[in-house]
Amino acid sequence: MKMDTKNIVNLNLKKDQKVLNFSDFQKQSIKFDITKLQEAYNQIIQTKKFDDGGGISHFGAICLTRIPGDPESVKGHKARGLYWTKPDKSGKEVVRDVNIDESAYSEFVPDYENTYFKEVFDVLSSKYKLGRVRILLKEPRSTLSWHRDPEPRLHIPIITNPGCLMVIDNVARHMPADGSVWITNNTKYHNAFNGGEENRIHLVACVLDYKFN
Repeated sequence: MKMDTKNIVNLNLKKDQKVLNFSDFQKQSIKFDITKLQEAYNQIIQTKKFDDGGGISHFGAICLTRIPGDPESVKGHKARGLYWTKPDKSGKEVVRDVNIDESAYSEFVPDYENTYFKEVFDVLSSKYKLGRVRILLKEPRSTLSWHRDPEPRLHIPIITNPGCLMVIDNVARHMPADGSVWITNNTKYHNAFNGGEENRIHLVACVLDYKFN
């Protein structure tokens, strides 16, 4: 029996698109010390628990920046923030969560100033206009919703595994925990999943002045 191979895989690629386009994942020229990043993460979680973003399962956030003098600006829904999603078969887009003035998150949280993350923040904020800077948790064998965000995101993987992938449109990529910095086009529909059996931990920052072609 002859197999029809034309329809085995359909990634909805354009007819003239010969290879997958990874331009929505842009690796930056900066690199940090991955051992120091992991040590700083372990230092913080000795005394700080992840915020679940208002009851979101398999998700957690620790905010490293806040609105100056406002500890409430890093709690609950403000640890997550505005996004759009298509939750059902109708395909209709709906808005979720609360609007965030990202530009107001200019103060590094004083509790973490004695960690390596302060040095990382100082370097990043000298090169990019940042909004919230967070440590984000994705628990094992879990996924985010299919959604889009108001702005691109900067990622520094701290703990990951080969089963952790981010998908933007139809393109999936693994970002290794080697100290590299990535900016991803989160203004397109995307998700991230952790197919491994350990927590996925990324430092994630909203980037307010980065343009994708």
